[in-house]
Amino acid sequence: MKWLVLLGLVAFSECIFKVPLRRLKTMRKTLSGNNMLNNVLKEYPYRLPQISFRDSNVTILPLRNMKDIFYVGNITIGTPPPEFQVVFDSTSSDLWVPSIFWNSSTCSTLVRFKHRQSSTFRTTNKTFWITYGAGTMKGVVAHDTVRIGDLVSIDQPFGLSMAEYGFMDRRFDGILGLNYPRQSCSKTKWIFDKLKSQGAISEPVFAFYLSKDEQEGSVVMFGGVDHTYYKGELNSLPLVKADDWSIHVDRISMRREVIACSDGCDALLDTGASFIHGPGRLIDDIQKLIGSEQRDFKHYISCSAVNTLPSIIFTINGINYPVPAQAYILKGSTGHCYTAFRAKRVRTSTESWVLGDVFLRLYFSVFDRGNDRIGLAPAM
Repeated sequence: MKWLVLLGLVAFSECIFKVPLRRLKTMRKTLSGNNMLNNVLKEYPYRLPQISFRDSNVTILPLRNMKDIFYVGNITIGTPPPEFQVVFDSTSSDLWVPSIFWNSSTCSTLVRFKHRQSSTFRTTNKTFWITYGAGTMKGVVAHDTVRIGDLVSIDQPFGLSMAEYGFMDRRFDGILGLNYPRQSCSKTKWIFDKLKSQGAISEPVFAFYLSKDEQEGSVVMFGGVDHTYYKGELNSLPLVKADDWSIHVDRISMRREVIACSDGCDALLDTGASFIHGPGRLIDDIQKLIGSEQRDFKHYISCSAVNTLPSIIFTINGINYPVPAQAYILKGSTGHCYTAFRAKRVRTSTESWVLGDVFLRLYFSVFDRGNDRIGLAPAM
C-alpha cells in the first residue's frame, strides 16, 4: 500500500487538456469482406497483429473503428506483457492505463495494471493529474517495458491512474499521447522520443489512416510512411510552432464564400476528437447555412441533405481540402442524422479550430517530428 501513502504526501501537478472524448460505442457491423485484415480480426478479435516492413522500417499497428467515434489499438506493458486497449491521441503527450489500486465499479470491465506481476516494473514518487474534456485522471509515474506492435521501449515512464472522474461508460483502457513532449503533464520522457533514442524507429514519424463508416483497416504507423494508404501527392504543411500539431488555415469556405477563418486561423489535428470543433459563433453560422436544427446537444438535419449540400472547404497552405456533406452529416443509431460540427469548450483570444476524425478520415495524415511538419493527402 506504499503508493496510497505517497498520494497523501505529494501534491498533484495540474495539467489540463480539452480533448473532446466521446462515448465509445460498439462496432457498426460485423466485420465482412475477404481481405486478410478482416479475417484476422474475426479469428483474433482481441489480439490485433502488427505488420512490419523490414525494408522501410515501418511498423503498422491495426486500429479498430468503433462506430466512427473512436479508433483504438492494443499495446502491452510489463513482463510478462498484459495487453491494454488505448486511444492514440495527437493532442496529449502522456501514456497512462488504470492501476490495480483504482477500485471503482466503473473500472470493472477495464484491464488494470498489476505491478507485482511484472519483473521489469519500478515505481517513483512522482504524481500528476490530467483533465480531459470528458474526465480527469490522477496518477503516479512508473517505469516498465512498453510494446507497440514490435516496437519496444525499455524502462518507459508511464502513468498509472489511481483515481478517475468522468469518462462515463468508457470502454478503452487508457490513452497514449502523441503530442509534443512540452505538452506532457507528467513531465517524463515522451515514448516517441524514447523509441527513437533506443533505435526502435529510424525516422521520427508516425501516420494515421482512419477507415470510413462500415469499413475496417484503420492503422497507425511508426517510423515511416506506407504510400499505399493515400493517393496523389503528400502535401507538406509547416506547424504554427514546434510544440503541438497545429497548422495554419487560410480560410474556410462554402459555395465559394468564406464562412469562417476570414483572416486566417490555426487548426489542431486531433486523432482523439470525433468531430470538427470551432468557435461557438462561427459554428452557429455554419449550422444555419447547413439548415440544421438544434435538439439537446446535437444539430439534426434531414438525412437526404447529404445529396444536396455542398462541401465545406478548408484551404491550407494554398491547397483546398474539401469536407463533403457525406462526411459532415452523420447518422445516429436511431436513424436520425446530425452534423459533425461542435462548438469548442474553451475560448481562445484568436480563432482556432480542431480537426478531428471527420476530417482525418478523408485525409491520410503524417506527423513528422523530425521536420516539425504535417503531411496530408487524400486517403485511399
